[in-house]
Amino acid sequence: MFNEIIFRPLYNGLVGIMDIIPGIDVGLAVIIFTVVVKLILFPLSKTSILTQARMKEIEPEANRIKHQYANDRQLQAQKTMELYRSKGVKPFSGILLLIIQLPILLALVSVFYHIIPTIDASALYSFVALPTLKTSFLGFIDLARPSIILAILTGVVQFLQLKYSIAANQLKQSPPQAGQGMSAQIAGSMSTQMKYLVPVLAFVSIYWLIPARFPEASSIVAIYWTTSSLMTFLQELYIRKKHLEKQPAQT
Repeated sequence: MFNEIIFRPLYNGLVGIMDIIPGIDVGLAVIIFTVVVKLILFPLSKTSILTQARMKEIEPEANRIKHQYANDRQLQAQKTMELYRSKGVKPFSGILLLIIQLPILLALVSVFYHIIPTIDASALYSFVALPTLKTSFLGFIDLARPSIILAILTGVVQFLQLKYSIAANQLKQSPPQAGQGMSAQIAGSMSTQMKYLVPVLAFVSIYWLIPARFPEASSIVAIYWTTSSLMTFLQELYIRKKHLEKQPAQT
C-alpha cells in the first residue's frame, strides 16, 4: 500500500523529470523534484511555522500558568488549554502535520536510495519512458560516489537555516519572568547546541554514515537535504515577513 500510494508516484515523478527535460542529470532532477514537493507541502509547512511562532509569543503567559499552578497539574493543564483557546492557538496541529508529512518524507528518501545506480523499470508507469541516467552533477561531481563538497554544502546550508530559525524565535521571546530564568537558560543553551550539532551530524551522515551502507545514495541524499533545507529557510523567511512581522498574532 505504501509502495503504490506514496513511493511509486514519487519515484515516477523524479524519473519523469529526467524524461521530460532532455540531457538533465539526476542531481538537477532531484533539485527540481524537491522544490516541487516542498511547494506542494507549503500549506502544511506554513500552518506549522505559524503555530510555532504564536506559541512562542504566548510562552511567557504559559510559563506563568506553569509556575502558578505547579502543585496542581490538572488545573495547570486546564488553564493552559484555556490560554491556547483564547489566543486561537492549536498546539497539536504541528504534530498532526508532521504525521501527515512523515510518510512522504520517508518515501522521498527511499526514492533517492533507489534511483542510483540504475532506474527500476518495473516501478515505472506505462506513460513514463526510461531515460538515460546521467550521474555527473554539473559535469564534475560523480553522484554515484560520496562527495565531500556536497557533504560540506549540506552542513553549511543546514547551519544557516537553523541559525535563522533560532534567531527569529529568540527575537519573539520576551525576557524571562521570575522563576523562569533557569529554564530559559537551558532552552537557549539547547538551541545553541542544536545550531552546531545538527550541521555536524548532517556532514557526518552524508560523508561517512550513509556511504557505509548505501555508497551510491549519499550524494543524492546530500542534494536533497541541501535543497530541502534551503527551501525551508526561504519558506520560513517568506512566512515571517508576510504573516508575522506585519501582522499581530491572532487573538
